[in-house]
Amino acid sequence: MIKSSIRRVRRALLAVGATAALSVGLLTATAGTSQAATQGPCDIYLAGGTPCVAAHSTTRALYGAYNGPLYQVRRASDSATRDIGPLSAGGYADAAAQDSFCAGTSCVITVLYDQSGKGNHLTQAPAGGAAGGPDNLANAFEAPVTVGGHKAYGVYVAPGTGYRNNNTNGIATGDQPEGMYAIFDGTHFNGGCCFDYGNAETNNLDTGNGHMEALYFGDNKGWGWGSGNGPWVMADLENGLFSGVNRGFNANDPSVNNRFLTAMLKGGPNQWALRGGDAQSGGLSTFYNGARPNATGYNPMHKEGAIILGIGGDNSKWAQGTFYEGVMTQGYPSDATENAVQANITAAGYNSGSTGTGTLTPGSRISLRATTAPCCTSHYLRHNDADNKVVIAGTASSSSATDKADATWIVRAGLANTSCLSFESANNPGKFLHHYDYELYLDFDNGAGAFAQDATFCPTRGNSGVGTSFQSVNFPTKYIRHYNYTAYIASNGGSNSWDSGTSWAADTSWLIAQPWG
Repeated sequence: MIKSSIRRVRRALLAVGATAALSVGLLTATAGTSQAATQGPCDIYLAGGTPCVAAHSTTRALYGAYNGPLYQVRRASDSATRDIGPLSAGGYADAAAQDSFCAGTSCVITVLYDQSGKGNHLTQAPAGGAAGGPDNLANAFEAPVTVGGHKAYGVYVAPGTGYRNNNTNGIATGDQPEGMYAIFDGTHFNGGCCFDYGNAETNNLDTGNGHMEALYFGDNKGWGWGSGNGPWVMADLENGLFSGVNRGFNANDPSVNNRFLTAMLKGGPNQWALRGGDAQSGGLSTFYNGARPNATGYNPMHKEGAIILGIGGDNSKWAQGTFYEGVMTQGYPSDATENAVQANITAAGYNSGSTGTGTLTPGSRISLRATTAPCCTSHYLRHNDADNKVVIAGTASSSSATDKADATWIVRAGLANTSCLSFESANNPGKFLHHYDYELYLDFDNGAGAFAQDATFCPTRGNSGVGTSFQSVNFPTKYIRHYNYTAYIASNGGSNSWDSGTSWAADTSWLIAQPWG
């Protein structure tokens, strides 16, 4: 049920028109994050005459009165599942329930529940024409954020990860009008096909031009692109990522890289639009608004009504990205409605989730100082800018801002064991410290099942009696070590040169320092 404030907006809409009515909604949404429990994006769409027919979020309720499950997690230790709901009706996700349920193991997100009441839930995507399956499920801990000051988790899509629903209710088909928005991490993307959210084929196959209408985010230039080097918000309309009316380049579609990005797409008979903005502040810009693409098959459209997340319509699953919330509507939303939704989004208070400094508490920013004397006590663990290797290097107050940022890490709950830790780069969000062939690197999750294990380390008392040592969760005899200024996981003696017992205890002991960046 919607609340009385929304009924008043509807009466105002009938009396004085959509723009005036929605300005009331906008003012309500911008009053502060406390308003999250009284009005959600789907209440605003309903007031605008374009109700949500799908509403997915792992971070918050999208209706002011919604108090059902947001998503489900499954833990690795016993395959048990748990639904995660909001802290209160219309509120933020109960991340503490996930933390408690998954303690000491890892979890994946198995279901994104539809809050609209239509039953359009998203689950593990099956195989399709482009790639086999079933697809991977997202690690439940890989995209931590805060929303309105409350801890929450997004959906981290590594290549090979995907969600789908081919049997939907109320989603647009054929040339019927619809709208949609999603909040993405604007710094997590690639050029793979295709990180999408929206309307797709119901048989997991490419059934031809115009059979999809989904938001795309990334820097793929295989079909269309915009100005700059990307990434871009585009429309995946099947057999084409469109940035405007033409295949190929459209200058009005800008490169965007907001940490939290609002992306919007709407389409109706020979009409469609792309809009976007910063999900933390400000309004929306219109990237395209006009006729359907001038290539064959897109006017009229042939939408089929499935819903996808993280993949293309034929299960193309080589892309990466992060999703926090999104909806699909019945009908073509007005700009005024979308502007009010954007105001609600910015009022929700998305933040990167880093809190505190200098401790091993998840969310804290730290730097890790080597303890080996006399060579290295002014050296810190950092990533290279020229490649993805991890090294130690001298860092001081006179160092460049880039060098300081490269030596700064965000402590995260262990991706493979929440009793341990993972380390995310402070200046490359979404990239984690991990070992590969015993050497340490900085990378996005590559979709391989071993990545979470390779990126998880358990803190122990310093092997030298000083500071802290970090034990590999999947190679428990090996610890993070610097050797010849390069970082490895190493045991105390072994066949590799970096396993040398000489100064091993000191080389594997680190001081937790205040962050340089």
